Amino acid sequence: MTPPRLVATDLDGTTVRSDYTVSTRTVQAFARVERAGAMLVMVTGRPPRWIHPVADAVGHRGVAICANGALVYDLHAERVIRTHLMTAAALRETVAVLTAALPGLGFAVEYEEGVRYAHDYEVSGWDQRRRDQPIGLEELTARPAAKLLARHPELDSDALLAKAAGLVGDVVLPTHSNGNRLIEMSARGVSKASTLAELCGEHGIDAAEVVAFGDMPNDLPMLMWAGRSYAVANAHPEVLAAVDHTVAGNDDDGVAQTIEELFPEA
Repeated sequence: MTPPRLVATDLDGTTVRSDYTVSTRTVQAFARVERAGAMLVMVTGRPPRWIHPVADAVGHRGVAICANGALVYDLHAERVIRTHLMTAAALRETVAVLTAALPGLGFAVEYEEGVRYAHDYEVSGWDQRRRDQPIGLEELTARPAAKLLARHPELDSDALLAKAAGLVGDVVLPTHSNGNRLIEMSARGVSKASTLAELCGEHGIDAAEVVAFGDMPNDLPMLMWAGRSYAVANAHPEVLAAVDHTVAGNDDDGVAQTIEELFPEA
């Protein structure tokens, strides 16, 4: 099997373990890609502010595609080098439509420099430590943004995504990366796949020369675009059904094991 020219991998649930660590084996596998002369690109739903621990683990090499394709982040310089933002008009229209159709939704917006929440957004996870004051929807949607987040008090992420796609799929691109009653929306046409394809085009790399790893619906565009697609065993059922190959789960270093097989060393 010819080694790929580029390895694109999701982070959470794919290469990052359930305790949010990156194993030594995974770090070593990433280094193996670069020693072989191939590119390694982390392609994640995480915003840049959540990239630092992973960047530390991999020695701040290369670039990461963040926020589901909206931001390209230089891991060495630790700065955003490219943006594909939602317009304020798209934000306002999306919030208005979803608010009318799905009462109880809370909204947050990821900007290039950080996140802000509306008053009714249920903050969870790492951001529970934040102390930013909530703001009104008018202010929240007043300028371009990387992602719009919406959390429902009852609907799970799959059900919420299905409803949002029917309501605002012609304005934004909805997806989700977890089951915490949360969906993420990017500018229409912006996905992990679109920004990865853009990056590959700049380096003369064809989709057939790319392998991609993922676990959740936000990975599906990238997995469908890449020449070879891999899901970890703990992936979402839709992802498992769509990919070419299934590997061991994120807690069992499935991605690292596969990279070792793709890039054998004497």
